[in-house]
Amino acid sequence: MKQSLIKLTMIAMFIAIGVVISPILRFEGFAPTAHLVNVVVAVFMGPWAALINGILTAVIRMAVLGIPPLAITGQVFGALFAGLFYKISREKLIFASIGEIIGTGIIGSLLSYPVMRFIMGRGDLWLFFYTPSFTIASTIGAIAAYLLLKVLAKSGMLKRIQNQLKYGGNKYEELQRKS
Repeated sequence: MKQSLIKLTMIAMFIAIGVVISPILRFEGFAPTAHLVNVVVAVFMGPWAALINGILTAVIRMAVLGIPPLAITGQVFGALFAGLFYKISREKLIFASIGEIIGTGIIGSLLSYPVMRFIMGRGDLWLFFYTPSFTIASTIGAIAAYLLLKVLAKSGMLKRIQNQLKYGGNKYEELQRKS
């Protein structure tokens, strides 16, 4: 029970952070702080938590900040791919960042075209219209996240945070005492 509460609290905290810091350096198709949060959540909690975080953050940003559906196409695929690449690579930080860039910069940008053209009525777009800005923004955010996570890894805090989220408070403390 406590473990689930810790995970829910962390996701809620990252959603709040994502919503609050997203207007920083943000303009249409360019929100590097969202990508930083995606990679951090993917590494801390895994692909499904990152996906949930990405969806909820994007929906809240659309509702509260008036951001177009680019918030979803530009965030959720990067979050999912960051988590999947991190997991598949056996927890190599660089692959979380690469997953974010591929998920957002390529897949998210290409899926933004039909969403914006046919749903939002923007007929002046071409297929790769969002690819440059999505790739640049996701690269900036992924690099910032990578640097932050490397510092946490070097200090031992990354593993502590991951284990705390995986096992919960009391069980984690028991495991620490046994080792």
